[in-house]
Amino acid sequence: MAKEDNTDLLLFLRPFSPKIQDLALWLRDFVWDLYPESNELIYDNYNALAFGWSPSGKMGETFCSVAVFNNEYVHFGFYWGSKIADPEKILLGNGSQYRYVKINEKTDLPQDYIKKLMADAYAFSVAKAKDMANAPKGTTTTRAVVPIKKRPGVILRKKAE
Repeated sequence: MAKEDNTDLLLFLRPFSPKIQDLALWLRDFVWDLYPESNELIYDNYNALAFGWSPSGKMGETFCSVAVFNNEYVHFGFYWGSKIADPEKILLGNGSQYRYVKINEKTDLPQDYIKKLMADAYAFSVAKAKDMANAPKGTTTTRAVVPIKKRPGVILRKKAE
């Protein structure tokens, strides 16, 4: 099962503090326990380590995600957050798509409310999906690993001109 397929993720989390690693993995378990047939997509990018869940396995149909940028907090976000109702107005972001909450501690996540938002986001993603009949179920895939990263403890060098 994909929840146990965490080798790459644990490697990508190494530069972050134990507290942030624990928080990110706790959020991962939170989603996997609710949506075990979704597909986890991992992106180890320049600015952030991001992993999200898609009912179809396609990034454009991701319904929620975790993003780790630094050792201060973790984002728990909604790929199509601008398309779901947020009556309590807790979601941050004003772009055309992504919305998130900053999580510093496990107690920062309003679990019951987030579960409602996740259900709406999941329904939106399923409605958007084109071929759910042939979609994988419960997989983890590392989609991108960028070689140069901005991470805690990493000093970036400019390219020689």
